[in-house]
Amino acid sequence: MLRPFVRRAAAASVALVPVLLLAGCGISTGERAVGADATEPAVPPALTEVEPLADPRDWEGEVVVAPDDAVDPIAEAPEQQLPVTLTDAQGTEVTVTDASRVLALDVHGTLARTVAELGLADTLVGRDVSTRAEGLRDLPLVTQEGHDLSAETILGLDPTLLITDTSLGPWDVVLQVRDAGIPVVVLEPDRGLDNVASLVRDVAEALGVPEEGAQLAERTRAEIDEVRAQIEAVAPADDGQRLRMVFLYVRGQSGVYYMFGEGSGADSLIEAIGGYDVAEEIGWNGMKPLTDEGLVAAQPDLVLMMSGGLTSAGGVEGLLERLPALAETPAGRNRRFVAMDDGAVLGFGPGTAAVLDALAVATYAPDAVS
Repeated sequence: MLRPFVRRAAAASVALVPVLLLAGCGISTGERAVGADATEPAVPPALTEVEPLADPRDWEGEVVVAPDDAVDPIAEAPEQQLPVTLTDAQGTEVTVTDASRVLALDVHGTLARTVAELGLADTLVGRDVSTRAEGLRDLPLVTQEGHDLSAETILGLDPTLLITDTSLGPWDVVLQVRDAGIPVVVLEPDRGLDNVASLVRDVAEALGVPEEGAQLAERTRAEIDEVRAQIEAVAPADDGQRLRMVFLYVRGQSGVYYMFGEGSGADSLIEAIGGYDVAEEIGWNGMKPLTDEGLVAAQPDLVLMMSGGLTSAGGVEGLLERLPALAETPAGRNRRFVAMDDGAVLGFGPGTAAVLDALAVATYAPDAVS
């Protein structure tokens, strides 16, 4: 959590997270095909409204889902307590005197979503390409060619505050914004279930609404806990019966094939939806290029992916052609893939409960996805 004047400074050096690493579908259960012509992600019904399969391995095909992106503000236009002085994740002391024109930018779109959930969507003057939550899609885009920040566009919007992390670049653009006299608050780029609440509180503190931040953090945690309890009720209790899962990051047009392991955020996602995290078993840490040996050792029952990555590889068919070793795994033989929008699946913000719920339905009740 950011604390005025007292937060221990993080390392001052900037460790840019590479943008490449953070940035026809049908399924069948038995003989019955479901959604064979679907090409767009579907928002499934809630896990509590569907009938899970008796055997979570009893389906074939790929499922592309989207979480419910409806924004539910914790307050309506809360009063901002400004000025506030804080020390950000890089150890930089920042004083915010005006948060009426805000840019909240990161590779997942999580920061802007958090601003909106705090009841301050009207302060947002632009967005990154990953910010697609309800009510925010029409904001001017300040990223180009994917996730590259545009200094000209940012400065042209005359922001009074920039909240960001190190997941977007070029970093010189962020420095240019700061040199222009605009307060820049840099947050931690790491995302996972263990820091969802602290991320919410940090954004709220920079905006001068700490009480609303505490309320939103508490609500988000409660929603996550509730969904996880529902998932535990349908997931196999025994580790040996849980679906062996891996998370693949793919950009087919660039020849990028990574498997995300321990400490990447994907590990906590897999655990939260009741899967068995194969990465821990095979000692796969962080984000590393995929190898045939890694796939053979993993033998996943199910592969989690970003939907943009799956499309870039030519869908499941193209991916299996490019990665023959994957075709020899249980997931590959059964075409058992679950994909979600790039900006949502590893965002770990106020919408996390909806992400977990949608992924759980796709995993345990895929025939409910249409």
